[in-house]
Amino acid sequence: MARIWRRLRRFLTHRWIDVGDARKALPRAAQERLERRIAASEQRHTGEVCICVETALPASYLLRDATARERAVAMFGKLRVWDTEHNNGVLIYLLLAEHAIELVADRGLNRHVDVQRWRAVVHQLGQALRQGSVEDGLTTALEEVSAVLVEHFPHPADMPRSNSLSNHIVVR
Repeated sequence: MARIWRRLRRFLTHRWIDVGDARKALPRAAQERLERRIAASEQRHTGEVCICVETALPASYLLRDATARERAVAMFGKLRVWDTEHNNGVLIYLLLAEHAIELVADRGLNRHVDVQRWRAVVHQLGQALRQGSVEDGLTTALEEVSAVLVEHFPHPADMPRSNSLSNHIVVR
């Protein structure tokens, strides 16, 4: 019985929140600043960084009791973050309804990075979000991800830069 109530409460929480809540948490001006930071970051390495802020899980995910991690991995594929030459794309994913943070890095990058380093990025972002500093938290997370990408996949000075993914923040 407790499981049924937990699932019902989760379903109602996800149906209550909407995209307006995401826009309050991350206004358009903040999104534009983050998009410029992503573009600047990607000038320094060969990876791609994507930020996705979702208010709630789709009903199909709720009905099968899927996790935020499952959704983040699905969005990693749907947004084509995996589609980089060196398999070094990174998705920073926020699920507002559950206050969940997921960082999904492609296999080329994960070969070089200890899971503890990713956990530290998620922990810092979580602290900022609890303080209501969404933009600052995402900026710090982006800087940390960029530092990892520059360390392992620096952009060669003599190579033209190709931007295979949009730098727009995905808000849904």
